[in-house]
Amino acid sequence: MRLLVTGATGLLGLNLSLVASKQGHSVTGLAHSRRLQGVPFDFMSLDLLNIGDALKAIKSVRPEAIIHCAAIANMDTARNKPDMTLQLNGEIPGVLADAADRWGIRFLHISTDAVFDGQKGGYVESDPTNPLSIYACTKMAGERAVLDANQNAIIARVVFFGWSLSGSRSLSEFFYNHLKVEEPVKGFTDTFFSPLYVEDLASILVEMVETDLTGLFHVVSPEKLSKYDFGLRIATRFGFDPGLVEPVRGGDINRGASRSLNLHLRPDKVQDALGYDLPSVDEGINRLYQRWQEGYPNFLKSLAA
Repeated sequence: MRLLVTGATGLLGLNLSLVASKQGHSVTGLAHSRRLQGVPFDFMSLDLLNIGDALKAIKSVRPEAIIHCAAIANMDTARNKPDMTLQLNGEIPGVLADAADRWGIRFLHISTDAVFDGQKGGYVESDPTNPLSIYACTKMAGERAVLDANQNAIIARVVFFGWSLSGSRSLSEFFYNHLKVEEPVKGFTDTFFSPLYVEDLASILVEMVETDLTGLFHVVSPEKLSKYDFGLRIATRFGFDPGLVEPVRGGDINRGASRSLNLHLRPDKVQDALGYDLPSVDEGINRLYQRWQEGYPNFLKSLAA
């Protein structure tokens, strides 16, 4: 399959491009803010905000599928640059989805668990959304734009962890970076999520495209845990001191942008569609640890141009 991945220097985009390439797919990765070197896939530098030029470049690749990972994901950046965030997160996904529909290209759009307000947890795809932050609101707008433009698109609400190009993009790296130098780190006891290890998520997303799924899916771990418990599991698996993970209540801390607390999503729909259970958090942490032993974090850092 000829696959085009936007946001190819981000945590998901880079791992996805590498996983798909290893599976034998012909991958073209697009990114704007950073460059890559020595990657086993084609790389193009372009700015999706210049959407006309971007569409010409994408069409020239002649992909069979697009997985759209590019977004402004930092909540503080989103709050400080709301207009640009709305354009990139909320409007451009619809333009890309429309082009993919016209060109006969499969389209998968990456969304977020943050479209919910976190009051309930255990969310399924049919539950009403209520995004709290500018970031979440723009991602919700992106979902609607994609669905309006392309009835055959896939929207995947995701949350994930893993090794990144910079070494500081995921929650697992946050805990690892502090704990390895024996620095205390806070873990929120009242903030719940269902994260997948990023390489596992990448494989699942490619499979979703290959099996011609359509519609909205929660692509997350079947397990719910607090971010405090996640930190403890990282510490234990890597042999760090679990006592360095300090239990605190996220709801009691002013972290700038509004954040939902209970973002436990249920992946029943995608599990039924694919015919198997998605990996547990512990399975993902074991994979994270195994890849660390193999030197994968240093390999990723070597790809930064």
